[in-house]
Amino acid sequence: MGKLINIGYGNMVHTDKVLAVVSPDSAPGKRLIQAAKDEGRSIDATQGRRTKGLVVMENGCLVLSALLPETIAGRFNDSGDTGREAEDE
Repeated sequence: MGKLINIGYGNMVHTDKVLAVVSPDSAPGKRLIQAAKDEGRSIDATQGRRTKGLVVMENGCLVLSALLPETIAGRFNDSGDTGREAEDE
């Protein structure tokens, strides 16, 4: 069974439901964001900050995060860590 990981500012995702964590800076990343917003599949978890990471969920939703993809991926490997430190990246 998976666990919840913090993707920034108290927002959590279930690890079993995540397909990919990608950067929003590339052209494909920007297209993903636009398509998800147009289709109502985007979840903004940035708390008003700049989007630095995209979490692609298995149900097709796209979660926008203010944390870098490397930070989010690192939290997948940290057992028992809720990831509350270093949220202001």
